[in-house]
Amino acid sequence: MRYAHEVGKVRAAERALMARLPEGALMQRAAAGLASVCARLLPSVYGADVVLLVGSGDNGGDALYAGARLARRGARVVAVAAGSRIHEDGAAALRRAGGRVLDDPAGAEPVVARADLIVDGLTGIGGTGGLREPHATLARWASEATGTVVACDVPSGVDASSGRVDGAAVHADVTVTFGTHKPGLLIDPGAAHCGVVELVDIGLGDDLPDPDVVAPWPVDVRPPEPGPESDKYRRGVVGVLAGSRRYTGAAVLSTGGAVRGGAGMVRFASEAEPVDLVRQRWPEVVTTVIDPGEGGALDRVGRVQAWVVGPGLGTGDDAEALLEAVLRTELPVLVDADGLTVLARRRKLLARDAPTVLTPHAGELSRLIGVDRERVEARRLENVRRAAEELTATVLLKGSTTLVAEQDRPVRVNPSGTPRLATAGTGDVLSGLVGALLAGGMPALEAAAAGAYLHGLAARIAAAGPGDAGTAPISAFDVIGALPEAFRLLD
Repeated sequence: MRYAHEVGKVRAAERALMARLPEGALMQRAAAGLASVCARLLPSVYGADVVLLVGSGDNGGDALYAGARLARRGARVVAVAAGSRIHEDGAAALRRAGGRVLDDPAGAEPVVARADLIVDGLTGIGGTGGLREPHATLARWASEATGTVVACDVPSGVDASSGRVDGAAVHADVTVTFGTHKPGLLIDPGAAHCGVVELVDIGLGDDLPDPDVVAPWPVDVRPPEPGPESDKYRRGVVGVLAGSRRYTGAAVLSTGGAVRGGAGMVRFASEAEPVDLVRQRWPEVVTTVIDPGEGGALDRVGRVQAWVVGPGLGTGDDAEALLEAVLRTELPVLVDADGLTVLARRRKLLARDAPTVLTPHAGELSRLIGVDRERVEARRLENVRRAAEELTATVLLKGSTTLVAEQDRPVRVNPSGTPRLATAGTGDVLSGLVGALLAGGMPALEAAAAGAYLHGLAARIAAAGPGDAGTAPISAFDVIGALPEAFRLLD
């Protein structure tokens, strides 16, 4: 796992460590790590043109000391001071090593433009809100330059604790972060500004508390594996209640996600037309035609170990009655799409003891918690946590960065997502996939996080033709077809 801590916890850990170290030792550790990464990025340190964009904080000091190390190896290093106050000792060290400091940033554009490498030390992890001048202009010059841009700890203009970006921000090729990841490096829009993130160990480990956010590596994603004594019932039976005469495709896609998601058996129930289509496409699925408004409809479906309800179901009284019946069971339930619309007006249905997984996009979450969609998108981490607490559910917020939250647990960030998933029906596939993992016995948080990872990985596989990097358009059905390969890549 990649562990990320919010700024207050990082600052507290730094203070505890600095109290045990000689003065300035922690900054020297950070500078040494930063200089090492910068040196690896240059074809040759000797003779390279390096520009440091330096603000008044500690990250500016890190950049200056790293620049001094590069200057001693023969680089031509120029520091551009973004204000009247910069780290005095760091600036002195740079000058002693043969570097220069430009006190007036106004004339620095040609210096930045011709640099082989640009180090962003304008702001630090404490920076919030939009960049002011001259920082905003320097950030724009760096982002437009042809040289490699290395951000110090976090790209300037990115909120380290949330990933929020208000206005101008540095677009880095590499971000060198110290001690631990910060949530804003993993969550869009901030994550899109970071490039490759390199973690430098500066000794904070023993002083850091539990993380606020975690992001898995492939080895951390472990869906249920059948054993020698497994049969279809032990592997998990998932029930899918989806589709209607108007939305037949949602039935086929959510059921397909469950079939390819590793369930031992999939039971599907709906009206006659979606049932007929599911039978044609997925002959292995056990189907039942029901009238969504009839009492006791669930009893006719058969025994299951988890339910998926909502995709294409409709939002009328019959759909509401079916959702209520499912949520009254003592089984894990995943609610998606139309089911979330019903829950937005009947949140009391979520008062249950069994696990509940909700899979909204930003618009659906805005209705569930009464927050404007724009605010949800701008403050994804804040609002997914709020939703998990208010709704007493595991909440998977879909989007450019998919987040999975559960009360009093670190938020899971999915790193496998791709814009290719922004096409109709892929959410239905995800609901069936996560439902299969729930039926297989995974806890709700683990099932949602693993499902999101496999879903994103399958989309990347589907978009990647021979020899390309995943640029082909894909459909939701392509994602279903790529799921077996996504599971294989975890081995």
